[in-house]
Amino acid sequence: MLAPMDLYRTPCVAPAPEPDTLRSPEETDWIIAAQNGDRAAYARVVNAYWERLYRWLFRMTHDRHKAEDLTQETFLKALAAIGSFRAGSNFRAWLFRIAHNNFVNLKRGDKRATQSLPDEPMQADGAPGPQTTASDRETLALVAKAVAELPPDFRSALLLRAEEGLSFREVALILNITEETARWRVFKARQKLVKVLAPELLPTMKSEPKGEEG
Repeated sequence: MLAPMDLYRTPCVAPAPEPDTLRSPEETDWIIAAQNGDRAAYARVVNAYWERLYRWLFRMTHDRHKAEDLTQETFLKALAAIGSFRAGSNFRAWLFRIAHNNFVNLKRGDKRATQSLPDEPMQADGAPGPQTTASDRETLALVAKAVAELPPDFRSALLLRAEEGLSFREVALILNITEETARWRVFKARQKLVKVLAPELLPTMKSEPKGEEG
C-alpha cells in the first residue's frame, strides 16, 4: 500500500493536455494496479491529475495553501476508497467529486475565512506566472475578481466547464446535481459576468465531446 506521506510531495508534472486527451490509454491499468496495492501505479495517477485538480481548487479558494491541502486530502481519500472505484469508468469525475466535497466541508467549517486574490497571475504549481504588462495584469485581476465574486455554486460549475472542459454531464456528476442544473448554473454565472466584464473577457466554453450539446 502507499504511504500517505508520499502523497504530500508535489509531483513534477508536464503541462496539462487538452480534455479529450487527458485520459491516457494506460490509466485503467494504473488504477487496477493501484487497487492491488501497486505504489508506483497510484503515483502515476496522482501525476496525471495533480495539476488540473490543484488549479481548480486554487480558483475556488484563492489560497494556495488551502488548495494544496485540499488536493493532498483528495488524493489521500481517493486512495482510501480506490477499491470501490469501478476501473474503466469516469475516474476524473469521481476524483473531482471527492475534491468538491472536501471544498464544501472546508467552507462549512471556515465560514468566516476571507479570500484574497494573488498579486501576480498564478501557474498551476502556485509559482508566479511569466512577466506580463501592466495592462495584462490589470485585465487578469479584473477577470479573477469577477469570477471570485460569483456565488460558489456558480463559480465551481463555470470553472469545471470553461477551464477543465468537462461536459455538463461530468459537471453534474461532480457537483451531485442534475445536468439541467449544471447548465443553468453555468448560464447564470456567465450572465452575471456579462454585467461586469466586456464580452471578449468572458471565459471561453470548450467544446463538448461528440454526442453532447454545448
